[in-house]
Amino acid sequence: MTYHRKNRRAQDREPQLAYHNAKFLESVDGRSLRILAEFLEPQARLRRHGILNTVVFFGSARILPRDVAIRNLHELERKRKMNREALPLEELKAARRAVAMSHYYDEARELARLLTGWSLSLRNGPYFLVVCSGGGPGIMEAANRGAAEAGGKSIGLNIQLPKEQSPNPYITPGLSFMFRYFFMRKLWFAQPTQALIVFPGGFGTMDELWEFLTLTQTGKMKNRATIMLYGEKYWRQVINFDLMVRSGTIERGDLKMLNFANTPAKAFQILKERLSAELALRPAIRQPFP
Repeated sequence: MTYHRKNRRAQDREPQLAYHNAKFLESVDGRSLRILAEFLEPQARLRRHGILNTVVFFGSARILPRDVAIRNLHELERKRKMNREALPLEELKAARRAVAMSHYYDEARELARLLTGWSLSLRNGPYFLVVCSGGGPGIMEAANRGAAEAGGKSIGLNIQLPKEQSPNPYITPGLSFMFRYFFMRKLWFAQPTQALIVFPGGFGTMDELWEFLTLTQTGKMKNRATIMLYGEKYWRQVINFDLMVRSGTIERGDLKMLNFANTPAKAFQILKERLSAELALRPAIRQPFP
């Protein structure tokens, strides 16, 4: 046996550093390390960037920009005229619904632009008050896009899903994150936020909304974030808050946690007033969140 073959076998037998062992890190036994990494790595990166406060946008990933929704509808209508049998009526109805909902994309984009422009005008630094989204398409993309158009930074907290959700292209480079665990992603939504803006959405949006309401109601959030439901008609039809009060499952005072708005201008007015009081509009001298 040659020297080189002996040396290679010796190297094969040499123990591996545990944190270089990908098989172990992906195992059940490595779960606690994965969870800890999803806390420490975002914390380190956000601290390096000097992030102080965020405004979080939630909402459906399925809502399209208005121009895209209209273009899709016109294309389907053209195809249906050419061949009625080839295009199911339900597909056409879905396209019309997409157009009807698309204004929310443009309004989320405008609101993010207004908030970011206002934050930059405070001269407290580009990271003093930063838009944050779930990092994907729909309302999330609209929020990151509006912030970028205002010349500001924005964060995207993405999540690995069976059906992959790719980060949208408007997230600031260096502030795009990917999570394996929903609960760690929720922690980073909640930790630095000063306001939560919830646009119409589905199960994921509901989950995030109820999480914030519960944390606020029980006093688990050290900063009492402003919670805004955008699109009052949608939310009052989807959730019967008054019935919950009449049934005794919540108190009338709990509804004070909720703010409603139907236009970017109104939402911005409410948020500006609340955030001005909470942040005191002084130069940022405190350290980034712990």
